[in-house]
Amino acid sequence: MKPFESVLNSELEDFIAYRKGLGFSGDQVRSRLVSFDKYVKKQADPSSIWKPHFYLNFRKEIGNEPSTVDNTLSAVRCFFEYLKRKDHRLNNPLKDFPGFHRRPFIPFVFSPEQVDMLLDVICRRIRRHTQRAFLKDFSEYLVILLLARCGLRINEPLRLKMADYRPDEKTIYIEKTKFSKDRLIPIPGSVARKIDNYLSCRAALIEHDINPYLFIGGLQKRLGDERIRFVFHSALQQIGIESPRKIIGDTTFGNPTPHSLRHSFAIYTLKTAIARKQSPWNVLPVLAAYMGHVNYQYTMHYLKVVDAKSRTRFLKFAERRWES
Repeated sequence: MKPFESVLNSELEDFIAYRKGLGFSGDQVRSRLVSFDKYVKKQADPSSIWKPHFYLNFRKEIGNEPSTVDNTLSAVRCFFEYLKRKDHRLNNPLKDFPGFHRRPFIPFVFSPEQVDMLLDVICRRIRRHTQRAFLKDFSEYLVILLLARCGLRINEPLRLKMADYRPDEKTIYIEKTKFSKDRLIPIPGSVARKIDNYLSCRAALIEHDINPYLFIGGLQKRLGDERIRFVFHSALQQIGIESPRKIIGDTTFGNPTPHSLRHSFAIYTLKTAIARKQSPWNVLPVLAAYMGHVNYQYTMHYLKVVDAKSRTRFLKFAERRWES
């Protein structure tokens, strides 16, 4: 964890500790404040942080991606609000500072067939020549399986402990992730059977297993998200799914990432429910609770296209219209 180094270093650390005390993860906001800290450190006059021109220059330094600029400025704005609560004489220099206009974002959506192909490739790549390689590869496969079949965020299966999986109930307990929400969710029987198989293999291969994590990356370690991303993208290359991120007009079309599996899960869960003549307004609150959203409006952000085919048609239409 990289420390802050500017004249605001102690205040920034206090702010991170304050957010953690409220139940938020400090990692994401910390990464956004690191760039601010570096820019403050470069200034000959630290008092310039209270002047608007400082943030006009800082905004250029961040880059041209609207979401990155807005998220970074939002973190800095929250930091100054924290300082203001501690000392009411201070003003927030970012109170009325404008951000960038955000482009509409259309996520990549996998078809059910593509998800099956992806999982099959990762499953077939499980190495069996050593105990360590087998359990590590099996763990990686199960993490991506949970992303695809349960719509989890990438860090949620990585943080699961042994006690969080309940084989008798076929449920997993997910503790304090985004929005500081806990939830107990059922998982499909086919997924539960594979986890049971993995645990049986793990018990047979490791005599004194004291690793507390459900999915292991080493003797006492859990898997890291960078490894999962590597396995995911390697499998994409193998099955020939290539769809680079594109900005067409005022719209960004996303490239496939592990989070795309979560988007696809939400879209096809709702589509299946509608095909069964269920009301989407009855399904959405249940789906939101299952996915760990505080309300169903957040879930609706995932439902920007009907399915993978409609997303492809939308992309081709935008390309033709922009070229003409």
